[in-house]
Amino acid sequence: MVCWQYPNRQPFVRKFAAMELVSVLAEQYADRLTSQEDGLLREINEETTRLHPHAHMLSGHVQGKFLTFISTILRPVYILEIGTFTGYSALCLAEGLQKDGELHTIELREEDARTAQTNFSKSKHNKAIHLHTGNALEIIPQLPYTWDLVFIDADKTGYIDYYEMVLPRLSEGGLIIADNILFHGQVLEEPIKGKSAKAIDAFNQHIANDIRVEQLLLTVRDGLLLIKKKSS
Repeated sequence: MVCWQYPNRQPFVRKFAAMELVSVLAEQYADRLTSQEDGLLREINEETTRLHPHAHMLSGHVQGKFLTFISTILRPVYILEIGTFTGYSALCLAEGLQKDGELHTIELREEDARTAQTNFSKSKHNKAIHLHTGNALEIIPQLPYTWDLVFIDADKTGYIDYYEMVLPRLSEGGLIIADNILFHGQVLEEPIKGKSAKAIDAFNQHIANDIRVEQLLLTVRDGLLLIKKKSS
């Protein structure tokens, strides 16, 4: 366990998992030089870090800003997020929505959904964010939209199913972003151990072998995979 102080923040504690993929100093440097969070995002970040037993699941400052950058570049009309947690990433993604655009986010855990809804109610994007509580495999087919941006950050064993459900309804020029693609470095181990790590590796291989798409793996935080359909 390592503890450090960010500028103008409370001490932050990070628990390392299988291996340290990016040096702590590099992450501190990136955090310091990345445009800062707005007040609400900082509040969610700090409260989640302080109070939630699974705070490591939060996208966090640097990754959150990356999601905002992508969203503001794409200017999506419809965004789908699979895995809301406490709402941080949804608010980052909502920054790029076009006027009258909608972000639909799905959370399985009722307690986290309640927390996220409270956080959304404080945001200027509140009316554009639609929170669905329940099983994503049941909810996604009920949402009749063509998705311009999809963020997958839910149970790892479901990634392939989620991907196959949303790809046919991904817009031309749309983008899928999958989180935790390195799964704390466990996908680099030989042999790979653990159900979630094996599922993520299977997902990564599935995408690599899918002739319908092209992809880019970024070593940001715990790994992000960017996926888009090949041009016809």
